Amino acid sequence: MTMRPIRIIGDPVLRTSCAPVTSFDAELRALVGDLMDTLLGAPGRAGVAAPQIGVDAQVFVYDADGHRGHLVNPTIELSEETEVDDEGCLSIPGLYFPTRRALHATAHGFDQHGEPLTISGSGFLARALQHETDHLAGRLYVDTLTGETRRRALREIRAGRFDSPSRRG
Repeated sequence: MTMRPIRIIGDPVLRTSCAPVTSFDAELRALVGDLMDTLLGAPGRAGVAAPQIGVDAQVFVYDADGHRGHLVNPTIELSEETEVDDEGCLSIPGLYFPTRRALHATAHGFDQHGEPLTISGSGFLARALQHETDHLAGRLYVDTLTGETRRRALREIRAGRFDSPSRRG
């Protein structure tokens, strides 16, 4: 398995809806392994979705609130109750903004072998499930922002005020 580079905002793969997985084979298991290596390869990561490493597939991995795993072809159910907390993204490194998310989420999908899987959580785990599922639909967390927070986020992104790998030198 391999730790893969994270695609940064501006890469078109991050704005494209991913194709559903149709083959639960060795290639998928290798992708899940690469995603997990990428997730665990640096501290502070809560999830990585396939498009973030340039792969067009509905797959993500997560490590949040003591829960670690993966989900293929997810659908998600959200509570009406919400909370606002700072959120960031590996694809927009270094920027964090208060983001409203459902307090509870239940994601349904499959594991890497094609077996049905359901993950439910609240708080940070629910936030991670929503964030990663959004990636598979070509959405970034900044797309959910509103008002002055959204304007500030877009200004900072346009100005390149995030920790881009090209700026780390």
